[in-house]
Amino acid sequence: MNQQSFEHTLKTQIPIAWEAGVRFESYDGNSCSISVTLGLMNQNPFGSMFWAVEGMAAEFAGGMMLLSKIEATGVRMSTLVVNGNMNFTKKAVGKIVFTCNQGSKIDQEIEVAIATKEARAFELTSIGIDETGDQVAEFVFTWSVLCSAER
Repeated sequence: MNQQSFEHTLKTQIPIAWEAGVRFESYDGNSCSISVTLGLMNQNPFGSMFWAVEGMAAEFAGGMMLLSKIEATGVRMSTLVVNGNMNFTKKAVGKIVFTCNQGSKIDQEIEVAIATKEARAFELTSIGIDETGDQVAEFVFTWSVLCSAER
């Protein structure tokens, strides 16, 4: 996954996220960071970022890494968020960067799903940090993956 492929995915498959300001920051195989900056299109009436926009960025931090790692296996797998929990610790203003640092966990879960051909459910956490270095939110998504068939 790189910036160009991420942006292409957003613009063609999830344009509302692109319009809301969700952007690629970095990906190194174990960590993925996605940003969003407070603006007219994503603010709430309270002068901060709408929680659902934060949620999109947080979901993409783990989800895009998961999809990238699945694609690298060459095995067809279905993915689905089956649960989500969030905790907000500070008003989200300015640029917020959501990072998921669980690439090795994703690798392990994919490996087990492929070996067993059974659905796997696991949690991925994305932490949102503002421009001052403070945590503004934590999202924990439970992902389900199922190996369906060889490509």
